[in-house]
Amino acid sequence: MKKAVGGSASLATSQKTVWKRIKEHKVLYLFILPCVVWLLVFCYYPMYGAILAFKNYRYDRGILGSEWAGFKHFEKFMTSPEFWTVIGNTLIISLMKLVLCFVAPILLALLLNEVHKTRFKGAIQTMSYLPNFVSWVVVVQLMMVIFSPYGGIINNIRNTMGLESIFFMGEKDSFYPMVILSDIWKNAGWGSIVYLSALSGISVELYEAATIDGAGRLKSTWYVTLPGIKSTIGIMFIFAVGNILNAGFDQILLLQQPANNEISEILDTYILKTGLNYGRFEYATAIGLFKSVFAFGLMALTNFISQKTMEVGIW
Repeated sequence: MKKAVGGSASLATSQKTVWKRIKEHKVLYLFILPCVVWLLVFCYYPMYGAILAFKNYRYDRGILGSEWAGFKHFEKFMTSPEFWTVIGNTLIISLMKLVLCFVAPILLALLLNEVHKTRFKGAIQTMSYLPNFVSWVVVVQLMMVIFSPYGGIINNIRNTMGLESIFFMGEKDSFYPMVILSDIWKNAGWGSIVYLSALSGISVELYEAATIDGAGRLKSTWYVTLPGIKSTIGIMFIFAVGNILNAGFDQILLLQQPANNEISEILDTYILKTGLNYGRFEYATAIGLFKSVFAFGLMALTNFISQKTMEVGIW
């Protein structure tokens, strides 16, 4: 009984200490208030709508008033003919991005780290960051202009060489290269910021010791630079795996054409069309929830493997 009373007293004391510290730093907490409000409104409040995945939704009754359907919509999706096609397309595009687009920022950061001329390095960094601030709508429109069969730069070059014009944006075989190259061009520069900041934390003495031991630039990169940013790469890889089923919704939706729809229909575009075009809100919600749970499982597995092999994890 005394232990229980002592425990409750210590808990009350710790709570008073927390509130006291909040009052002392109330100005600082006001700065994070907009972020907290944004998190509650756009991340936590929409979770209420996840109930739709377990309901037979009716407009006249609303979400709470509609009758329960259990796992009916999940089973329907997993047994539908589109299941393996949509999952396969999503995984193919995501794995390609994970292999190629994840490595691109690391390579760019390593290359920039070897540049010692400040002005030249700053110019390259600025040029590589800028595409991140351009929306996918603008990027795809630029691609349409460049690869257009009617006056596009690429096809003009082909015509001068005596070759016929090709509508690259509508070609099925061109879809994957378009997705990967445009993603690297847009996001590699911005992604390299994290690795450049990690590189700045590596001691110069390690490079000097490697040079004394006879190591050149490649060996210094392999034995000093990469081990120095190993933890950063591990954490970023875990986040990338957790994001694997997203596959770039904006980009894919805008690059979709009737000719490539067979290989470009991913989970996010399928959810959008199912929910908005056909009004099957509960079915679309079930697919979205399935995607989130599966992605969380992948992230947890990757985090476990990363902790065992690289001793790096996010929890």
